[in-house]
Amino acid sequence: MARDESSLTVPLVVEEKQRLGRKLEDVETIYSDSTAGTTSSFKTVFHGLNALSGVGILSIPYALSSGGWLSLILLFVISIAAFYSGLLIQRCMDVDSNIRTYPDIGERAFGRNGRLLVSVVMYAELYLVAAGFLILEGDNLQSLFPNMGIEVAGFEIGARQSFVIMVALIILPTVWLDNMSILSYISASGVLASAIILVSIFWTGAFDGVGFKEKGTLVNWHGIPTAVSLYAFCYCAHPVFPTLYTSMKNKHQFSNVLIVCFVLCTLNYASMAALGYLMFGSNVESQITLSLPTHKLSSRLAIYTTLVNPIAKYALMVTPIVKVTKSWFPLSCNNRPLSLFISTAFVVSNVTVAPLRPFLRRSYVAGRSILEYDSCYCPPMFMLHEDFKSSQKIRI
Repeated sequence: MARDESSLTVPLVVEEKQRLGRKLEDVETIYSDSTAGTTSSFKTVFHGLNALSGVGILSIPYALSSGGWLSLILLFVISIAAFYSGLLIQRCMDVDSNIRTYPDIGERAFGRNGRLLVSVVMYAELYLVAAGFLILEGDNLQSLFPNMGIEVAGFEIGARQSFVIMVALIILPTVWLDNMSILSYISASGVLASAIILVSIFWTGAFDGVGFKEKGTLVNWHGIPTAVSLYAFCYCAHPVFPTLYTSMKNKHQFSNVLIVCFVLCTLNYASMAALGYLMFGSNVESQITLSLPTHKLSSRLAIYTTLVNPIAKYALMVTPIVKVTKSWFPLSCNNRPLSLFISTAFVVSNVTVAPLRPFLRRSYVAGRSILEYDSCYCPPMFMLHEDFKSSQKIRI
């Protein structure tokens, strides 16, 4: 009798586990579908431009002054390599519809250990970049308003940390947005800010007495490594590409979106680099806004507009981390308060680590230039290489 009971019970237990497993998969699928396939190609262009352009535009003249005029060739080479890597990401996701995130590509390329490595590197990079945005805003606002500070319950908070908290409160509603279509309007503001900065700096050079008198050097071999790292920094948006791809209505247009984004951003970067180098030569600062005459209206407009870029980019850059965190709690797809709590907790954690300013400032650049090569360019190429080898074996 006991044997009969066990024979009846075991299949029921197995079926129950399978049923629960299917339910969990259904919840994850519902969560993925609820945040995908709603964004037009036009709006995705704004996301792509916002991800690629932004903070890097301020350091591009310094990169050119470090490497010389011929280093611009490296800018175009890096942009082509980054563009091709973006196409490989699209191809990886076209090959297997189950691939929805960058770690999925890492798993196909390197196995489960590869997925873990890519996940840790990519999410750590994005987290440090997000913290870097808050630090950058805090530093810039402190330089404009050094005597600002707040006191809460008897505790005095310094100017920099006060501004970090204020900026976080401004950014927080954008992180709450789950709809990439709505978020595109915030990305559009970042794109507009980059255009205003370029026009303002051109105006400063052409009409406000600075001029374009510097000739610069043809090539500076000692500065090439610095130039290459800063050029690569400008194109570190690959962790966001899978999110943009899955959010599109017409995914076949993703390659066209990449073409538009990379062409416009590269022209923008090259123009800014040439303008800054012609205006200030080898004396250009690490951020071109530090070289501008602050008594000119156009210069002030450029300086104040730079404050918009990190705010506009923050939500887009942290979307992959927030999404994967929410996927750990399947009920969050139908529980708005829980979803808001997860997003808010992420921003609060970023504000908490912002006082680690010296470490995070170094990690901000290192995380976006060095780790970009390993975690963002390699997985798509290795995955397609493995698929190619598999197809060759099948043919044999």
